[in-house]
Amino acid sequence: MFHAASSPHGNRRAPLPPVESPAPGVPSPRPAPSGRRPGTQRDAFFDNAKYLAIVLVAMGHAWEPIKGDSRVLESMYTVVYTFHMPAFIIVSGYFSRSFDLRPDRLRRLLTGVVVPYVVFETLYSLFDRYAGGDEDHAISLLDPWYLTWFLAALFVWRLTTPIWKLIRYPLPVALVVSMLASVSPQIGNDLDFQRVLQFLPFFVLGLSLKAEHFRLVRRRSVRIVSVPVFAAALVVGWWASPRMQTGWFYHRDAAQEMGAPWWTGPVMMLALFGCSLLLTACFFSWVPGRRLWCTALGAGTLYGYLLHGFLIKGGEYHGWFDHDWQRTPLGELAVTVVAAAVVTLLCTAPVRRVFRCVMEPRMAWAFRPDAAESARERAQGGPDRVPDGDRAKAAV
Repeated sequence: MFHAASSPHGNRRAPLPPVESPAPGVPSPRPAPSGRRPGTQRDAFFDNAKYLAIVLVAMGHAWEPIKGDSRVLESMYTVVYTFHMPAFIIVSGYFSRSFDLRPDRLRRLLTGVVVPYVVFETLYSLFDRYAGGDEDHAISLLDPWYLTWFLAALFVWRLTTPIWKLIRYPLPVALVVSMLASVSPQIGNDLDFQRVLQFLPFFVLGLSLKAEHFRLVRRRSVRIVSVPVFAAALVVGWWASPRMQTGWFYHRDAAQEMGAPWWTGPVMMLALFGCSLLLTACFFSWVPGRRLWCTALGAGTLYGYLLHGFLIKGGEYHGWFDHDWQRTPLGELAVTVVAAAVVTLLCTAPVRRVFRCVMEPRMAWAFRPDAAESARERAQGGPDRVPDGDRAKAAV
């Protein structure tokens, strides 16, 4: 639920991001009207990072049905899964720093996270039941299926944000919690709580980051170092792919559930946490900091994330990934390009307009008027100003 961009002017330090843009996967506020204070425009770096990360997510899902016959693809899949979700989650935490239990922010949590979760968990369950032929697939909001786990996790993480901001050593505490979860199979599957707890340190780390931390990984020296680091990661992925279960990268099971000794859970949690941070920093070092053709697509990553799953699963149900040519190098490249193109299309403005009613519903009818919020709007120059709560919206 990590990449960095460089300044186009060589070694010159990238400027301080002008504003916090919403976290990945969650739609962002509408463009500021003229006359809005400087500091409410979007930061291109984060939008670029969100777009590139969602492309990696779609590519990874498209590789899954065909990777078993290719050790090269299996190693690439392992490397991508080491950092793409941690990157999303860290950025989600970074833009949750201002979250508290103020009514307007709770409303944004409900309309921007809970409502999409309920809608898409129901739709995915029905899709699997009727398109996938699993007639026993029950609709259960307590058991996220496929992609929707991230929204359930984000809801839990966001609600606990005030606690993590209160305690003195939040990251070490979160790491201890995640290690304990990795040896606790009795946690069960409700709300995919294993994932919630095992990915928790990345969210808490994001809460602790400041703008200067992102500037550190956007230096030219980091970009140069990232090349051999990624090359080494691919070599390790090549070596590990036949020897290591990919379940470790999903963080959805305890060690005992994967047939491993209990003590490997904490060891793997710490090892993967370190590897994920390293690769995420390298990823961020190559994210452009200027506006590009894809920058605007960063506002629609939630749409791309939730919608592309229907195409991936539909392809599996209907045999789209069963052709031999797809297991050749050119076929694997073709699948990769198509996945990137499709998720790009799903992030565009026309798609967002169609699905905004369920992704970003206003639902003013469902909430009581908030006198304090009205007073804030009057003091800040009217309702058109972007509220702080919008800055904390996050993704998958």
